[in-house]
Amino acid sequence: MKISNPFRVGLIGTLGVGLGLLIILSVVTLQTILTYIGAAIFISLGLDPLVSWLEKKQFPRWAALIVVIVGLLTLFAGLVWMVVPIIIDQVSELIALIPGLQAQFQEYPLVEVLSDQFPGLDVRAIIADAGKFLTDNITDIGSGAIQVAFAIGSALFGALIILILTIYFTASLGSIKRGLYQLVPATKRERFADLAEQITDSVGRYVIGQVGTAACNGILSFIFLSIIDAPFPPVLATIAFFFSMIPLVGTLIGSIIITLVCLIPGLGSPVTALFAGIYYLIYMQIEAYVISPNVMRRAVAVPGALVVIAALAGGSLLGLLGALVAIPTAAAVLLIIKQVVIPRANEL
Repeated sequence: MKISNPFRVGLIGTLGVGLGLLIILSVVTLQTILTYIGAAIFISLGLDPLVSWLEKKQFPRWAALIVVIVGLLTLFAGLVWMVVPIIIDQVSELIALIPGLQAQFQEYPLVEVLSDQFPGLDVRAIIADAGKFLTDNITDIGSGAIQVAFAIGSALFGALIILILTIYFTASLGSIKRGLYQLVPATKRERFADLAEQITDSVGRYVIGQVGTAACNGILSFIFLSIIDAPFPPVLATIAFFFSMIPLVGTLIGSIIITLVCLIPGLGSPVTALFAGIYYLIYMQIEAYVISPNVMRRAVAVPGALVVIAALAGGSLLGLLGALVAIPTAAAVLLIIKQVVIPRANEL
């Protein structure tokens, strides 16, 4: 190729590279906002089947939207009401428990064992010094509690933004999809719209199925933890609910966290932790073989190996949101391959 004007070619190339870097920098800068938008779209796709179901029950669309949005607001308010006051109250109680925890550690048989095994190590003095350090640094602990409170406030603010965007996307999802379909050439618009509807329906069914499975875990956890007198059953049940939203390993991670919380001296006991561990071992089998197959029967169908790969990749790229979106995204890719790529390949 003959280059008639090297300066022009260099200038255009430099502008192209600069534009690419600007786009990448903009995406990195706006990653939090893009995450909020992605989460809101994901949730709104999950709420859309509920709106459609209510419309089939002779609800006007505006009434169906109001019912779904009010239910979403009630769920959000309920979670805030259950979790936030308990966390704020327990921070001060935890500080007050420090002397008692120190005394309990002094009486543990493990202290005697360590003292016998390591005669030159004054274990009791170390525990006493640790307690004195915590007592002398109550101010720092309080500032740490304030930082935790700010972190909780930031999380609630982000959840509120996602909630507002979800309400908007749910109310205007139909018009948004119709507007996107208009961007496709008329000759391919019908096929594109059909494929897009299948993808959005599969994502919606997946979200409902995952939330249903998580709700089963959260409700049953609250009932069982209340029966065995575990510490903070509403908080632990909320942890069980949110971790169950994570595919594959979420229920296991949440179960381990809850069991360890039940083991903390002064809050729980080894017996309570043992009951919790046995319960979650049984529950995970029931969820894997009974609850999940029935709840997710009409949701996306993705091969097991692809589920693992998609969940790991999505979690690495976008954290919790990536892990949630990964499986329906993999299902959408499989659908496109089956209905677009393979038919075109067979025509060649």
